[in-house]
Amino acid sequence: MLRNLTIAALVMGLAACGNAGSDSRNAAPRVSTQQEIPQSMRGVEARQLFGAAPAGSRQQSEPIGGYAKGCLAGGVQLAETGPTWQAMRLSRNRNWGHPEAIDFIQKLSAKAAQQPGWNGLYVGDISQPRGGPMLTGHRSHQNGMDLDIWMLPASRLNLSRQERENLSSISLRRANGAYVNDNWTKAHHEIMKAAAQDPRVERIFVFPGAKVKMCEDETGDRAYLRKIRPWYGHHYHFHVRLTCPRGARNCEPQDPIPAGDGCADAKQWQRNILNPPPPDPSAPAPQPRREYTLADLPNQCVSVLQSD
Repeated sequence: MLRNLTIAALVMGLAACGNAGSDSRNAAPRVSTQQEIPQSMRGVEARQLFGAAPAGSRQQSEPIGGYAKGCLAGGVQLAETGPTWQAMRLSRNRNWGHPEAIDFIQKLSAKAAQQPGWNGLYVGDISQPRGGPMLTGHRSHQNGMDLDIWMLPASRLNLSRQERENLSSISLRRANGAYVNDNWTKAHHEIMKAAAQDPRVERIFVFPGAKVKMCEDETGDRAYLRKIRPWYGHHYHFHVRLTCPRGARNCEPQDPIPAGDGCADAKQWQRNILNPPPPDPSAPAPQPRREYTLADLPNQCVSVLQSD
């Protein structure tokens, strides 16, 4: 991971690296509120501050703010290798999350190991140790409740660190995402179905062709399909978003999912890919994205950065 010495100096006193269990967080202090932003952190891009944190804060575990505008107190590190999973791209130091996210991965990976050709899951990005905006990539994954699961079947669970840097997932899309390709298997369907049936899951993002395929193939209970949402990209991995945990008063939930199974909506996405609608001349021109500073995030994120 990139390290900027000036930024690293701003967050001196962060906890030393190491696995943190949820039990050690239960007696930890809650997140402080109404913290003044130190002068040294003002005007600095939040991604630089949070990207420099090597480990989670010694606070009670709590997702703070929204999925795309927040941070994570008391982050827990997913073990690099478990009985049915391996964390990928370890150099990014993004295998941290809320305890519910870690538990979800462990349970889903055990179910995935029951599928033919799968010994578990390859886990992509969860969050940085203290969440917040990332140095590169995602706009979301900021409060420890988002996680990515690779589409590549986890046939080996003894990959070295270097292999995890070099190995790539597989794409499942065809026709720019309108359909699945020959890499799609029933196991992909069953794993995403198992994920969506977990009551902690708020929604799952995957490319439109996958949702359409799941709608066409499902012959049983279709209620879980409501949580499978078509979205751009997401053909090398699927993105799981968990609900705010009970009692997490500083976590901001996403708007509720529309009623119904969402299959008609997915078909419309498919039609728009195959026959793109003409551009809307009244639509405003896209604006360059401004990087957040600490002042843009919930005030509790100040104490997350300052905590030991």
